[in-house]
Parts: sequence; structure tokens; C-alpha cells
Amino acid sequence: MTRLLDSKGRPRVVVTGMGAITPCGADLERTWSSILEGRSGIKPITQFDCAAFDTRIAGEVRDFDVGDFMDRKEARRSDRFIHFAVAAADMAMSAADYRIDPAEAHRVGVVVGAGLGGLATLEANAKILNERGPRKITPFFIPGLIVNLAPGQISIRIGARGPNWSPVSACSTSAHAIGEAAETIRRGMCDVVVTGGAEATITPLGIGGFNAMKALSTRNDDPEAASRPWDADRDGFVMGEGAGILVLETLQHALDRGANILCEVLGYGASADAMHITQVGDGPKASMKMALDDAGLEPSAVQYVNAHATSTPVGDPKEVEALKHVFGEHAYRLAVSSTKSAHGHMLGAAGAVESILTVKAIVEGKAPPTHNLERPSEGCDLNFVPKTPQDVDIEHAVSNSFGFGGTNATVVLGRLVDT
Repeated sequence: MTRLLDSKGRPRVVVTGMGAITPCGADLERTWSSILEGRSGIKPITQFDCAAFDTRIAGEVRDFDVGDFMDRKEARRSDRFIHFAVAAADMAMSAADYRIDPAEAHRVGVVVGAGLGGLATLEANAKILNERGPRKITPFFIPGLIVNLAPGQISIRIGARGPNWSPVSACSTSAHAIGEAAETIRRGMCDVVVTGGAEATITPLGIGGFNAMKALSTRNDDPEAASRPWDADRDGFVMGEGAGILVLETLQHALDRGANILCEVLGYGASADAMHITQVGDGPKASMKMALDDAGLEPSAVQYVNAHATSTPVGDPKEVEALKHVFGEHAYRLAVSSTKSAHGHMLGAAGAVESILTVKAIVEGKAPPTHNLERPSEGCDLNFVPKTPQDVDIEHAVSNSFGFGGTNATVVLGRLVDT
């Protein structure tokens, strides 16, 4: 008999569709194959003249035509991050083979976030204000850039009338979105939630702002080798852009419609470092422990961790310290990798894209590699899956996301069993 509730009496939550747009590929399959085959999405910046900037490289999304997903006139009224969100949601709904019955529309929610929102739109309209005056600002300025217009536009297109909102928690944004979407289903508010995140901040202010913080890599002469988590020669993260969207459903709803179930969302944890606006503290330990407790799993039940590891000198070893604290000796038996080494740090979209890649790892039994790991720095001595993927029988996996302000989120995913 199918077990429809988890051990705590809550509806079980499953993933039935996924869509991703990343610097490694304008869809999920191209992204996944590119990462497994060792191809990087990090190249010289083409979206603006960056000659005066310390950093002149990024993970830009290429081969993406918004006209495939939105009317071009309508697309001009919204920011690039919304384009990515709408397109990835279209892909996820198609992959889930799901169309909303109007009779159940109020039971379908959309929870999609972004870390910064429409930065390019803000910059463009600030220029219009300064050069041409306030009467020349487009009336679509505000709805074109605010974060919650990503889920807003998605809901309009798919007809979802349930809860519709955006978490904003820097680089933890879309991990929080997935966790809160699962909680919305567990609480009984929805049967289906479309969730994830999007980001498009490869702009003068985006690159310039992170340069001012000395956060970005300046390895401009070798872009594909610039993102190198845990490597002794890392010098900062590389900006990425794109979107990741998942369709979550109750197990009951998925079974009733004969959906192809990819995996189960087992646990969610969230915490704060309460220490520093940018540096990582002890919060990751708490978010991982909370997520495992929520999933009802011992640390030894996990086989793979998709790490937050961004390629920064301070942050990477702090995550290793947290992994060793939570998993103990089992940490040395884990496969741990950072796909940011291939697609860069996608900020508010990172947690969703990396959760999607974690689902792919579970389904295909392959831990994706950490590119560019030549010489691990001191204390970084786990199995970081250097350079090439590893065949791993993955029943349970963890995806970590940590953000400025000391905000942390962890999602536990696993193969669907006991049905």
C-alpha cells in the first residue's frame, strides 16, 4: 500500500518537473551534459563594455531567445531575470506534463525568488531619469524589475491562483523558495507549487558592486579556470545568471495524474549566523542538522552533497568545517561537489539550479564534478569529485545555500521509496 504521509503525518512532497537555464546551457539537458563533460560556461563578458572593471568574466546565458517563451513586445516590458523565470517555468511544466485544471487552480501556488531582481532595468531607467527627466520613465519600470513579478508572470501564464510570493535572501533565496514551497504543501494549503529562482545581474552595477567588495575572481586571462572551489589558487567567485524551476506536488496528486516522479523532497532547514553581513559563521551546521532532522535521516544515510562552495578563500573551508561537524567521519565517505565551478555563482537562482542538478545526480547515479580543483587548500580534504563525475548510488542527497546577512538554507532530497 502506498504511504502518502511522511513519518510526521504530513503529505509527502515529490518533484515531477524541472527546468533550468544556465551559463552551461539554455536548458537542463545541455546544462547537465556540459557539467559532466567538463565544459565551463564562464567566458568574457559581452553584455556591456567592461574594460574599466577589475573583473571582465562571468557566466552569461547564451543561445537563449526570449521570443520562444514570451511575446517580444511583452518581453521588453520586463527584466531579463523574469524572462529566465518564465522560460524555466515553461520547461518545468512541460517536463511535468502538467496543465492546471481551472477547478483546482486555487490549490496551485508559485514561490519563486531572486536575490537582486531587475538590476539592468533599474540602471537603464536611472539613466533615463538623469538624461531625459522623470516624464520619460516607462510605466513598466516598477513591474518590470520587482522580484515578485517573476512568480506573478508565471502564475498569469499557467493559471495558478494559490499562494504567490517571493523569498529574497541573497544567495539562499531559491533554496528557501523550495523549502517554503514544500512546507506550503505539507501544511495543506496547496497540492502543487511551482518554485525556484532566477537572477540576471551581469551589469555594470552588479559586477562593479561585487568588485568593490573584492568578492569576484579577477582571473580574466583564463575565464574557464576562474571558478575553483576549495582550490588553493582560488581568488573569488564568478558571477552567473539564469533560472531554475521545479514542480512540487503531493505524492497523492502526482500518483492520481500518473506523473513521472523524479524524487522526493525529504527535509528543509534554515538558520542565521547572526555574526557578520558577509562572512560565513556556524549557521550552516544548524541548517544542515535541521534539514536532516526534518527528513528523519541520520547523517550516515546521505551519499552526496551539492555544496554552496563559491570559490572564495574564506567561505569554502567554513563549509568543509560544517560538513565535518554534522557528518563526522561519514563526511569522508560523501561525494561533495560544487557545480558553481562550471556555471558560476547564480546568486538568487543558485539554490534552485543546484537542487535540480542534485535531483539529476540521484536519478542518474552520478555525482557531478568540481571543475578546476588542482590543489585543495589546507583542511579541504574531502572527496570533492575533482574534474570528472563519479558513479555513486545516491539514495539521499543534500543541497546547501548560504547568503549575505548570514542566511542559510539546506534541502534534503531522495529517491522515492515505500510506494
